Amino acid sequence: MSAVTVIGSSVERRVVVRTGDGVELAVREYGPRDAEVTVVFLHGHCMRAESWNDVRDELLRQFRGARVVCYDHRGHGDSAIAPRHTYNLARLGSDLGEVIDAVAPAGPVVLVGHSMGGMTVLTYVSQRPWEIGDRIVGVALVATGASGIAEAGFGRLIRHPVVSTFQTAVRCAPRLMRHAKALACKVFAPLITMAEFGDRKVSPRIRSLVNAMHNQTSIVAMAAFLSAFLDYDRTDALPTLSGVPTLILCGSADLMTPPSHSIAMAAAVDYADLALIEGAGHSVILEQPELVTAALTRLLTRAATVRTGRGHLAAAA
Repeated sequence: MSAVTVIGSSVERRVVVRTGDGVELAVREYGPRDAEVTVVFLHGHCMRAESWNDVRDELLRQFRGARVVCYDHRGHGDSAIAPRHTYNLARLGSDLGEVIDAVAPAGPVVLVGHSMGGMTVLTYVSQRPWEIGDRIVGVALVATGASGIAEAGFGRLIRHPVVSTFQTAVRCAPRLMRHAKALACKVFAPLITMAEFGDRKVSPRIRSLVNAMHNQTSIVAMAAFLSAFLDYDRTDALPTLSGVPTLILCGSADLMTPPSHSIAMAAAVDYADLALIEGAGHSVILEQPELVTAALTRLLTRAATVRTGRGHLAAAA
């Protein structure tokens, strides 16, 4: 049973959700409490809720009747560090369910997940398929995949022996590895930048934001979740999404989760909206927030039309 503590203002309401296994998750709410729909944003591996800031702000400007919920996964951002064995996608799916139950216990919900956040959404769908079409009225999967994460693009590096050695070192000497992390992040910064953005020019602000998020993530969480990606397979959840409007979006230059992942997912979901943003990389939500928001706007409009038979959730003039 999750517990909720509210510590915020009317503009940004800070909420702490205590999960069933005792981990406190940092949640932020924006928009009216009596919103027609709640949009839940889920961030990626080694990121945090702030990665959605630009998209969140634009969406709230366009849809006055929407409420937005963002939260940090366990071991990320302002959420608490958790036992290492809980850093897996099954637990993240359960966390998502507990956040929804705690802060959006009634009314329609749209789930939007980027990278590991998208994997979390698919895991949740697999755990609670009865919610799809009932509580969950729309889903967006951004720069993610349903399986084979370690089989394509930069994801193949997860199987490299160096990664296995790194994970063993973290398990055996986490304190020592924490001290080495700052240096390692500087050494591997060019690789991180290439993985996120390819060889394209992006603003220094975006690069700094991504590097800061990687630096702040617990090294234990970072290493443990890499293992979770190896055998991740939630293709079983995709047919369930045929019951609700679904957006699948990816940058054409994404090196972490190449477009082949998005194309395969779209083929398994009836009437999915497949959006490929030309030239964008894995951090598409930072690189092209306006285009991402435009695609989410279409999703919300579809969800409202399906739910009520008309576009009840109106965009702001």
